[in-house]
Formats: sequence, structure tokens, C-alpha cells
Amino acid sequence: MKKGKVPYSILELASVPAGSSTGDVFKNSLLLAQNAEKWGYTRFWLAEHHNMISIASSATPVLIGHIAGGTKSIRVGSGGVMLPNHAPLIVAEQFGTLGSLFPHRIDLGLGRAPGTDQETAYAIRRERMHAAYRFPEEVGEIQHYFADDNADEKVRAYVAEGVDVPLYILGSSTDSAHLAARKGLPYAFASHFAPTHLFEALNVYYNEFQPSAALQEPYTIACVNVVAADTDEQAELLASSLVRMVLGILTNNRDQLRPPAPLEPQIRAFMDEPAFQRFLHYAFVGSKETVKEKTSDFLQKTGVNEIMVASHMYSSQDRLKSYELFAELMGEM
Repeated sequence: MKKGKVPYSILELASVPAGSSTGDVFKNSLLLAQNAEKWGYTRFWLAEHHNMISIASSATPVLIGHIAGGTKSIRVGSGGVMLPNHAPLIVAEQFGTLGSLFPHRIDLGLGRAPGTDQETAYAIRRERMHAAYRFPEEVGEIQHYFADDNADEKVRAYVAEGVDVPLYILGSSTDSAHLAARKGLPYAFASHFAPTHLFEALNVYYNEFQPSAALQEPYTIACVNVVAADTDEQAELLASSLVRMVLGILTNNRDQLRPPAPLEPQIRAFMDEPAFQRFLHYAFVGSKETVKEKTSDFLQKTGVNEIMVASHMYSSQDRLKSYELFAELMGEM
């Protein structure tokens, strides 16, 4: 493990528990962010997903403004903006505005996946497939819009020029690792649902990294799932909501987050399937000591600079307790 304290952060998908309104979900997201700030979390990132009954984080910049406006110091950002869904100029204007409203607190994480199915992606942006191939160029466009020397350009994002909004490249395979390294930008890997290429992608990034004005040395973030409770047994019961959610994703039968309940034999059998094992390979479930051991092992093996946590739990109070326990164990490490 790297020397010194490893920063720890949150990836918020704004999961929708059954029986909750979208307004309830957003209130709970803000409550989590306010407590995370108190517990020493470095950043609070919001994902972008569309046409999903179980996830409410679709209007990412709006939610970032909501969270940043209700907190004081924690960094707030996108994990990420799915760039092929959006025009680079609009992204620069949105995040330039956020960066001016909340100085030195906004992060702009950029990903190339749609964050939804293909039909919905087409509804979002008709030429999305072309934009996906232009991801490196569109990242460069955003960087240019944020530059402070654009006086001679015909098209400018005035609200973004010179504003401090660091860019992060997100990835779940090796493709974006090459780009992050080439551009000298920090790299965040989605190992919470796509762990297969984690080590390969990290190696690509470290080996190909080129220092830039933004970053002199490589900086990596990896995301894991965490469900922590007072005992292993309690955590495993709480994690049953996550298990059922993943089952719905893998069988294309998505639903809102269900209350924790003992798992039926057929679900336990499905948990042995390779697809399920891959999806939740980095799901740390258990007491504080159990999660601490798994987290320590993960940090030692990956060597990442920062760990990010996603947590899908039915009860807001149980989720707060889980994140508090994780902050405690990171403080102890």
C-alpha cells in the first residue's frame, strides 16, 4: 500500500428503494453527502444513468449543484458525464457555471459509455455512435473550452474559461486508460461492476502516462461496493437488496431496490454463476473488521491512490451507518 492515508470517496447512483419518491432519494443523497463531509470523505461523485427504474442519477449537473449547494467543503463531481450523450460545449458551460458557483470543489469525470441501453442512447443524441468514436477529440474540446487563452476563437464557453474544474477519465476497460495516460489526466476505474480488466488497465495507464499541465504523476481511483454493518450476518442480510438488484440487471428484469430479506435457494444458486461473480467481485460485505481486511487487501494489490465506494442499500439509515463504518476503518488504516 502507498505510504500515508489513502483518500476515500463516494460514488452515488441515487438508488431508488421501493416505495420511495424521487424527491426522497435526492434528500437522502444530500444527507449522505453532508455526513460524508463530516466523516472525512474526499469527494462525492454522481453517476449518469437513463431509463432505469432503480437509479435516479440522470440529470447529473443538476444533482451536483444540489449536493454542492448543501455542503461546504467536500468535492462534488460527475462519475461521470457520459460524454457521447452531450455536446462538449454544453458540458463546458454547465461545469464552468458549477465551478464558478462552488470554486475549487467541482470535478468533471468523463466516460464514453451511454449509461443506458442503445434505444435510449439514440433518443438522447441521434449521432451518439459517431460521438462515441470521437471521445478523445471531444475530451480535447472540453479542455480547450476551459483554457484561458481562447480570445481568438469563434466559439467560446465564456463561463468556463480559466475556471478550476479538473478533468478525470473514467473507464471499465483498457481503452480509456490509454487516453487518460496520453492526456496526462487522472484515471478512475469502474471495478464496482466491471472488474475484469482492472489490473490490465492500471498497468496501461502507469506505463503510458505522460505528464501534463494538469498532472505531473499518475493518479488512480478504483471503485468498490461496500455493505458494512455491526456484524457479518447483519451485513449479508442488508446486501440481499444489492444481490437482487444485480440479478435484475443481469436478467434484464430491473426493479427498484427491494427491502433486505433472506435469499431464496434459486437466487443463491444464481450467485455461483460466472457473470454474477464477475459483477460483484469487489463487493466488500461484512462487519467493520471484515470490510477493513478486504479493503486493505484491495489497496495493497492495486496500489491505487484513492478508493471510491458505491453502496446500494434499501434503508437510508443502514446506508449511513455503512459509510460511517467505512470512514472509521479508513481512518484506522
